[in-house]
Amino acid sequence: MSNEDKCVGKEPRKVIARVISQKGHCPIGHRVGDVIEFDHYGVRGDMCINALFTMLPVVYALMHNAYFPWSEDHCKELHACPDPKNPVVFELDRSHPMDRKATG
Repeated sequence: MSNEDKCVGKEPRKVIARVISQKGHCPIGHRVGDVIEFDHYGVRGDMCINALFTMLPVVYALMHNAYFPWSEDHCKELHACPDPKNPVVFELDRSHPMDRKATG
């Protein structure tokens, strides 16, 4: 099964953001290894509001099976916070199914 088959389909996906790089001084205190989870019910974990605002459109697209043709791994995308002097880089992983699904 290819990554595309595993991560792009009909069912919404949970998205896990993991800090993979942090340089300089992050005023919120993000560190490598921090994890934030996104699903239909919200966000679990602490996250800088600036990074969150820029990340949400990508998270939503990943959650709802968007296909990014430039991706080498269709399960994961990288996203950087908007602070160019103290960058935090997140890996967004949609390889896990939703634990709880919206019933609406």
